[in-house]
Amino acid sequence: MNPQPLKDKIAIVTGAASGIGKGIAIRFAEEGAHVACCDLNEEGVRVTAQEIEKLGRESLGIKVDVTKSRDVAEMAKVVFERWGRIDILVNSAGIIKAHFITEVPEETWDAILSVNLKGVFLCIREVAKYMVAQKSGKIISISSKSGKRGGLWLGAYSASKFGIIGLTQSVAMDLAPFGINVNAICPGNVFSTPMWDLLDKEYSRKLGVPPEQVRKIYVEKVPLGRECTVEDVANVAVFLASSYSDYMTGQAINVTGGQEVH
Repeated sequence: MNPQPLKDKIAIVTGAASGIGKGIAIRFAEEGAHVACCDLNEEGVRVTAQEIEKLGRESLGIKVDVTKSRDVAEMAKVVFERWGRIDILVNSAGIIKAHFITEVPEETWDAILSVNLKGVFLCIREVAKYMVAQKSGKIISISSKSGKRGGLWLGAYSASKFGIIGLTQSVAMDLAPFGINVNAICPGNVFSTPMWDLLDKEYSRKLGVPPEQVRKIYVEKVPLGRECTVEDVANVAVFLASSYSDYMTGQAINVTGGQEVH
């Protein structure tokens, strides 16, 4: 196998300031890619970009609001002007809030759908313009196990993550004639991400247990008996970004330790 399957590929990773997005961005660099790190958190992407440069790869830290079409178009333009092509797009920017359905504020619904689903759409739309012209590319969007089965108190989040899978399937058909692969990853519970610092408190209220017991309850639901890690997700992202996945498109791959199998 190729020791660096992404050698000299040009990747855009959104949500790269922290969590899964940061982990994928750094792993791509370790596998040989040059990476544009994109996030609303400008300081966070600057730090991620610096870590990538220490690995001997080129990087950009770009502040971008994925819900703003102008921001996203500029992001794609800057990356293309820097490197002359865009080989890989990873849509990892996302937010979450947990509410019983009668308590979901309209602005919370709008914000989650805007970042998690509209943001993926805008990034795909703009980056695909460059990929279509070059007749190649890999697009990977981070969905969730909640994109396969609706979660308790997660109406908006589940709707957004189900939407990513539908969007992935549709766009895969659109872009297949241009040699572009479009897939999604559905991770399980990645406790090491900042998202879970928030969810511990919200899920404590949801489950009626102290915050320190929340993660134990979620691990007990996993057949393999452990949490999902950023590395678990990054392993699949590298595969989908490489030539090893050239005959795969329109898929939503579970990385859930057996918790979801469809």
